[in-house]
Amino acid sequence: MNHESPHIALIGGGNMARALIGGLLRQGHPAQHLCVGEPQPDARAFLERQFAVRTAADNAAAIGDAELVILAVKPQVTAQVLQPLQQALLVRRPVLLSIVAGVRVPDLARLCPPGLPIVRAMPNRAALVGAGISGLYAPATVTAAQRMIAERVARAAGPIVWLRDESQLDIVTALSGSGPAYFFLLAEQMAQAAMALGLDRDTALLLATETLHGAGELSQGDLSLAEQRAAVTSRGGTTEAALRALDAGGFDALVAGAVRAAAARSAELADSLAATFSSKPGA
Repeated sequence: MNHESPHIALIGGGNMARALIGGLLRQGHPAQHLCVGEPQPDARAFLERQFAVRTAADNAAAIGDAELVILAVKPQVTAQVLQPLQQALLVRRPVLLSIVAGVRVPDLARLCPPGLPIVRAMPNRAALVGAGISGLYAPATVTAAQRMIAERVARAAGPIVWLRDESQLDIVTALSGSGPAYFFLLAEQMAQAAMALGLDRDTALLLATETLHGAGELSQGDLSLAEQRAAVTSRGGTTEAALRALDAGGFDALVAGAVRAAAARSAELADSLAATFSSKPGA
């Protein structure tokens, strides 16, 4: 396995696949070592023009020389995409890095040749702007070298964390996968409140958006989140008054309930997909 610049195939050329391609190219990965299996001619033309990568209408041809295959398709089509690739996967036996939401390793394994190394990754939407983070899980049968190549590719979307148990991907989904929406909602509500107090819409939205961006930048500093919050909160000041109002309104419980609800829904969707795959002939 070529750890310097392995041949990588992507099955699916959508937004997240494009984010990974862009990240890999920024890391110096050779474009000629990337091939995308994509059925839509317009999408293939865009990928070739935008990234100078190879493309193929046939997925088996796309993965022919790959040492790692990134599965980046919609969950519902996972089985119909993987089942025709049995022979191609068997010949090369690449690492399969799945970024398909909700399809668990045992279900992927049933759709692949026996013993194929499988790693799951849960990136988030911020990968589209090079600021994502991913949770990764691999079963114990995946070797350290195989984990390393998957990790290097996943880092194209941003930092990564390894998880001890696959079920923790549901928590990652609830925290970082769905998380951007929580921050966007908070910023929206802040802007709405400012508008109700008299600011015009454009000014309120600009202030809320830039505050969201600035807080994210500050969070990358040396201080912890709690320390950053304390640094903004003067005793007896405006921030303290706002935080007390949030506390009185049950903010902590609302956030905890929201994350629990998202994690539970992630598990429900995975269970539903698993039932679908197990009922398919040959699965």
